[in-house]
Amino acid sequence: MEMENGKVVVEKVRGKSTVTRSFSKYPLKFIIPRKVGPSKTDAVWIYSLTYGGGIVSGDSISVEFTIGDGCTAVLTTQTATKVYKSLGSKCSEQVLEARIGSGALFAVIPDPVTCFSTARYSQKQVFRVVADSSLVIVDWFTSGRHESGEKWDFELYRSTNYIFTEDNEPVFLDTVLLEQASPTNIAERMHGYQVIAMVIIYGPKLKLVQDQVQENVKRMMSQQLHIPSTSFGRHAKTNSDNCLTKPAFIASCSVFGPKGMGVVVRIASTTTESVYRFLQHQLAGMEPLLGVSPYC
Repeated sequence: MEMENGKVVVEKVRGKSTVTRSFSKYPLKFIIPRKVGPSKTDAVWIYSLTYGGGIVSGDSISVEFTIGDGCTAVLTTQTATKVYKSLGSKCSEQVLEARIGSGALFAVIPDPVTCFSTARYSQKQVFRVVADSSLVIVDWFTSGRHESGEKWDFELYRSTNYIFTEDNEPVFLDTVLLEQASPTNIAERMHGYQVIAMVIIYGPKLKLVQDQVQENVKRMMSQQLHIPSTSFGRHAKTNSDNCLTKPAFIASCSVFGPKGMGVVVRIASTTTESVYRFLQHQLAGMEPLLGVSPYC
């Protein structure tokens, strides 16, 4: 791998999570506020942005994070990550590698990726954890610039998320790949959904959040996908075309990892706003850990 564009190290200094090293170079920049949230909260917030407000065709960005034992760090953005149109077959790419120490928490909670027409984009995130590390990953993307009439008009989108133990044993391996191809294009395969999201919640510090999210998703979907029955015991139809109405928001939830230490939520939605609301509500329990409730 080429030399990274960015590197951040968070360590305990006088009992507080502190950025002890921060480096970035074009096209990447980090903004690290002195404090986010109440002074008693022990969390470092890191904002990642790119010059020009987006990722240009052919850009290759590599970042590395080390979250020391007992530290809490948040990586986020100020707005959606725009991926500009591709020049020829050039693919833009981002690679993130992170090590999360004992008793540490790393929350990766960006705004969504929005790929412009013809864009080609690939991102890979690799997280290395120990037995009592905690981790939140929100990985999501939209169909494009709706105001410009673009919906699923990009050429390629690939997102990979890996979680490994300190012994290099896989805990979670996932790749999403969307590519324009015959006989059906991406838009046809999406059936009207405009946002795809994945939320990973892992580790002992987040057990209460995991339990609440699982219960909430189960309740939401049981209500939303409830199929009413007629007095004859047959399923009732919900529209004039004699077919079930498609939900505007779908979420599924499952556990993974040793002793079920992780929960993954997968989401498809017709609007970005509904996903923001979902994230605000489901991650609100992290406010005591982060100082500020995510996505508020």
